Amino acid sequence: LCNCSAVGSVSAAECNSTTGQCLCLEGYVGLRCESCAEGFYLEPGSQRCQPCSCNPSGSISTRCDGSGKCQCKVGVTDLKCDRCSDGYYRFNKTTCEPCQCNNHSTTCDRLTGTCLHCRDNTEGNHCERCKEGFYLSTHPAHGCDHCPCSTVASTGTCRIYPGETVPRCDSCKTGYIGPNCNECDSGYYNSDSICVRCDCNGNVDPAQSPSVCKPESGECIGCLYHTTGFHCEQCEEGYVRDPEGTNCTRKEPTLGPETGEFTTSSPNASKATTFSTAVINSTSLPTTIQTIFPISSSDNSTSALADVSWTQFNIIILTVIIIVVVLLMGFVGAVYMYREYQNRKLNAPFWTIELKEDNISFSSYHDSIPNADVSGLLEDDGNEVAPNGQLTLTTPMHNYKA
Repeated sequence: LCNCSAVGSVSAAECNSTTGQCLCLEGYVGLRCESCAEGFYLEPGSQRCQPCSCNPSGSISTRCDGSGKCQCKVGVTDLKCDRCSDGYYRFNKTTCEPCQCNNHSTTCDRLTGTCLHCRDNTEGNHCERCKEGFYLSTHPAHGCDHCPCSTVASTGTCRIYPGETVPRCDSCKTGYIGPNCNECDSGYYNSDSICVRCDCNGNVDPAQSPSVCKPESGECIGCLYHTTGFHCEQCEEGYVRDPEGTNCTRKEPTLGPETGEFTTSSPNASKATTFSTAVINSTSLPTTIQTIFPISSSDNSTSALADVSWTQFNIIILTVIIIVVVLLMGFVGAVYMYREYQNRKLNAPFWTIELKEDNISFSSYHDSIPNADVSGLLEDDGNEVAPNGQLTLTTPMHNYKA
């Protein structure tokens, strides 16, 4: 009897009459076709021989084990050795190529070779560069370290330039400067670790004071246009806002019984120099110019005078002239009255009466009236004046000749 396998032979009753070899189906071998041929495996459960179907490019041979898994080359995997294993890509007729990920990844796309899951803060097709916000360290391990750049003050990216060992931020945002963008630029100050623009109401000149305001507090430096205050928001003493509310203009003085105050500023000083001028009263006669226009002996006095307006200057000059004229007139009048008094005292007439035994003699001395009339000296009607200037006194009892 042939006794051929009912599964692996063409016919269970047909065989070679001499050797007894059964006629086997494809994939079966053996005298009775009971075994699987090379490149086939016995499928569990069905007891049929199935082809291994190993990929000739990825497998070592055509054989496979009882589960149908082929023996693959290095870098090749899968049941039929038709796919690159992890860390390899580009399956070809020869083998798979290893991934090029600079030791920062073990896997890549099996078709393109693009690295997947880059580690150590790297990125790129081959994990060849640092992520944004990291820089390539000079350490032998060439790891990527975090940039010392805040995203508030900069773009957050940095790099190590040739010849340097520490990173520098690529680009600082407006208001920040320094290698790490951790300093405030001119015109800004530090407010809770944030650089804020100085608020000086446009009353400072960056060319004269580059810092504009104090970097630690924001107080404005070098207020111009007669302004003052923390933010140069106020007018200096002696100045007021113009009707538009923009500029500070000098407060015009008013003449009156009060004491006016003028304010001026020297060209090189940020603070105004104040001085008081006594208001001129028409009844007062000051004896010195100092009482009218007292001036400080400081070096800024000349500059202060230069700032006085022409109107105020003319008023002061006119007042001084009036006072000088009044003083001169008073002096001349006093001299004239004194001389008149002296003349009246020296030229006052006086009479001398000389009494004798038989007559009375009168004598007159006066520079201005040498021929004075003495007829009225004695009001008696009986008195007569002799031609020689003697006065005769007549009484009822006696006659007196003078």
